[in-house]
Amino acid sequence: MSTIKVLIADDNRELCTLLRDHLLQDPELEVVAIAYNGNEALEAIGRTNPDVLLLDIIMPHLDGVGVLERLGGLHLSKRPAIIMLTAFGQEAVTQRVLRLGADYYILKPFDLVVLAQRIKQLGSREVTDMTPTAAPAAAGRTNSNLEIDVTRLILELGIPAHIRGYKFLRDAIILAVNRTGSINSVTKNIYPVVASKYETTSSRVERAIRHSIDIAWERGNYESIYKIFGHTIDQERGRPTNSEFIAMLADRIRMMNLAG
Repeated sequence: MSTIKVLIADDNRELCTLLRDHLLQDPELEVVAIAYNGNEALEAIGRTNPDVLLLDIIMPHLDGVGVLERLGGLHLSKRPAIIMLTAFGQEAVTQRVLRLGADYYILKPFDLVVLAQRIKQLGSREVTDMTPTAAPAAAGRTNSNLEIDVTRLILELGIPAHIRGYKFLRDAIILAVNRTGSINSVTKNIYPVVASKYETTSSRVERAIRHSIDIAWERGNYESIYKIFGHTIDQERGRPTNSEFIAMLADRIRMMNLAG
């Protein structure tokens, strides 16, 4: 069994040593590098290609947010799963790092045992692959179960399975469930992934999903539509945008997972 490669990026040297020593006790984990600032972190990421990056938000020279912003410029073969470490639980910062692609957010001080568990959960799910079939299962659900839940919900709304937008919408919702931050920029984070899978363009994916939503609003199951969307949609417009529709259904799936 291959080990999960972990890179630690934090300017607190004592914490880094503590983390390294604890993680190395687990035969499933391998600490491939330690970085004490953002610039060192970017260099180490490109050099070691880690499976999981433990990334502190506040670091000298370049902070954790800056590392996230520049990560795309490294042209990695796979993107590491990212666990943010911080002593501050500010909502605005949390939302920003999630929008930039962080997978998990943990406040200091934290339980080392729990952190190791999260590393193994994220590292074993190959969250770096943004294709719908390989994305991480939400809330412990398998990908097959998640696809079943999404499919059932789409059909319940009255979207027919034979139209092209049906499969685009299904995969878009699965991505939104698995990667919370992706919903903040559907055009950049979801449409291109779906388009690549089906060898089409982002604009065609967007139009096909729009058509599916129009069908649901015109000929769908109004009881189910009201149950999910209620009064959250602007009544003057009458129907949600693509982003609103995907986000609401993704939230619905998450709630189903928690309840189950």
